[in-house]
Amino acid sequence: MSTTTEKPVTLITGGSTGIGAATARQLLDAGHRVALTGRDEGRLEQRVTELDASEDVLARVADAGDWEQTRSTVEETVDRFGRLDAVVGNAGFASPGTVADGDPAVWREMVLTNVLGPALLIRAALPALKESRGRIVLVGSVAGHVHTPGNLYGATKWAVTGLAENTRRLVTADGVGVTLVGPGRVETPFWAAAGGAPDSPLLSADAIADAIVWALRQPAGVDVNTLTVRPVGQPV
Repeated sequence: MSTTTEKPVTLITGGSTGIGAATARQLLDAGHRVALTGRDEGRLEQRVTELDASEDVLARVADAGDWEQTRSTVEETVDRFGRLDAVVGNAGFASPGTVADGDPAVWREMVLTNVLGPALLIRAALPALKESRGRIVLVGSVAGHVHTPGNLYGATKWAVTGLAENTRRLVTADGVGVTLVGPGRVETPFWAAAGGAPDSPLLSADAIADAIVWALRQPAGVDVNTLTVRPVGQPV
């Protein structure tokens, strides 16, 4: 049932931990409503409990790389809240190793999540975002701007870099803004799948959430396109 109000609505993929969870908290604190997706039901339930804002939060188990799950989540968000003002394509992960020694068994899922996922989110959300003249934020990576030897994860983030600009050119005439946020090294659960965090300075998830929320809250008519955020001390 629609519950239209003036409070903005943002859908965040990969919203149960890390950058997605931090972004959800900051948006709720700013008076927004949020929809969160993730693949781990237990983590999602824990996040909703911690956010303590049940009327303003919709959480759904969904695979970012699955079209039907993405489409239905967008539809349910609009039906629940009556509008959709922004989407944050945050879901993604890395596998350890290179194209010479990595595990091909996990590559397909990584490519589907990191590349197909944000494309499906854009496809599903665009009609509602055109109506609201809203915003799209894609979470890329410094790895999508700086080459790393044999790094397939980096190649997926180069694809996100291209997707952001290609999408901007497609939708800017419709009044929809597109921002690519490229984090450097961030202290999140991401590193568990990537083989462990590096021994170097790390940003907090909140630091990247700050950048995402800042982009989302720009005045109408302002379109910030690329933000690269590194910790001081990260040389590349």
